[in-house]
Amino acid sequence: MKNIFALVDCNNFYVSCERVFAPAFENRPVVVLSNNDGCIISRSKEAKALGIKMGEPFFKCERTLKEHGVKVFSSNYALYGDISRRVIDTLRQFSPDIEIYSIDEAFLLLDGIDQGPDRGYAHLIRDTVKKWTGIPVSLGIAGTKTLAKIANERAKHDASLNGVLDITQMDGATIDELLRSTDIEDVWGIGFRWANFLRKHRIDTAYALKKADTSWVRRHMTVVGERTAMELNGISCLSLEKAPAPKKQIVSSRSFGKPVSTLTEMNEALSYYVTRASERLRREGSVASAVQVFITTGSFGKDAYFNMASGRLPAPSADTSSFIRISKALMEGIFRKGLSYKKCGVIISDITSAQGAETDLFAGNYRNSKKEDLSRAMDSINKKWERDTVSFASNGRERKWVMRRGFLSGRVTTRWDELPVVKA
Repeated sequence: MKNIFALVDCNNFYVSCERVFAPAFENRPVVVLSNNDGCIISRSKEAKALGIKMGEPFFKCERTLKEHGVKVFSSNYALYGDISRRVIDTLRQFSPDIEIYSIDEAFLLLDGIDQGPDRGYAHLIRDTVKKWTGIPVSLGIAGTKTLAKIANERAKHDASLNGVLDITQMDGATIDELLRSTDIEDVWGIGFRWANFLRKHRIDTAYALKKADTSWVRRHMTVVGERTAMELNGISCLSLEKAPAPKKQIVSSRSFGKPVSTLTEMNEALSYYVTRASERLRREGSVASAVQVFITTGSFGKDAYFNMASGRLPAPSADTSSFIRISKALMEGIFRKGLSYKKCGVIISDITSAQGAETDLFAGNYRNSKKEDLSRAMDSINKKWERDTVSFASNGRERKWVMRRGFLSGRVTTRWDELPVVKA
């Protein structure tokens, strides 16, 4: 039996999340900004119609946004992450085989599932996600993941399809016509560099890559490119990844809301980022031993400064306090007085499973299970109540360096004190 993949993609996800609890903006232009309210990272279709570009700096288009009455939101990752989880939980009702591809995309395996007349099952998925979460989604269905991606893009932008395109119901000539209208850079896995290379060899559409000589593709694009070409021919080469691959490293970093010039504030920010990184490490059931910290002024010229330092724990650990201790020691070695810093961060690497971690004969009893238990207990409390209900004192309390979010909406699904209030 052939594979049947469905790619479910949330439409304008960040904007859609904001509209769930602000329905007055349903048909109005809306944009969401990046960290520190820097650039536009999500646009409603009404905002796109006004010519507002993805990635455009907010300060450059602020006047235009006001003139057209565009509603602006700061990034609310607590809200987006929680709604993403709810969307995935809803999708699990329709298939036991699911791959979470990103915060707003997931592949479902529909093998052996009766699709019903007129793609009824796909429309049921779409309607249920909308009803249960408030998020509109589009579905692309095909025999390969690459074709499902192409089908999803067409379903998203062609209103006549009502959010669903099933390639498995199309004949070969119709599929080829779809591929002819798909630019090569819009094919999944073909980045900017490969697109330029292929265009130089007159391969400018998905159809042209489908028809390209297989040995030529493999010789110039390795087995990865060959798999993409085979997928376009309807030969499934990419299976569903039900469990994400273990991370090789965890990075935690943000630009500051205001410049930081003292070591005290720098260590507060660093400690906070280390806390976030070690939480992710424990969620994955892992431990790590290598740590890097970095700082940058983000400027050019004589005041420009970037530096990083590396260190190791005596043995793999998941204890937040151990990572904080070594990170602060590394920071003291690279911090320079008299500079205004824009960003710092931490990179945790040499990650391995907590169950299979090797111990060091000469490290003694370094790995303190009680400290790791304390960190997990803090995780449990913060998950039940809210982030930073309990935290290390080194994280600071005022945190004046946090990123700017002047248009932040409420974290209405994760904080009791920010629940929506309905007035009679």
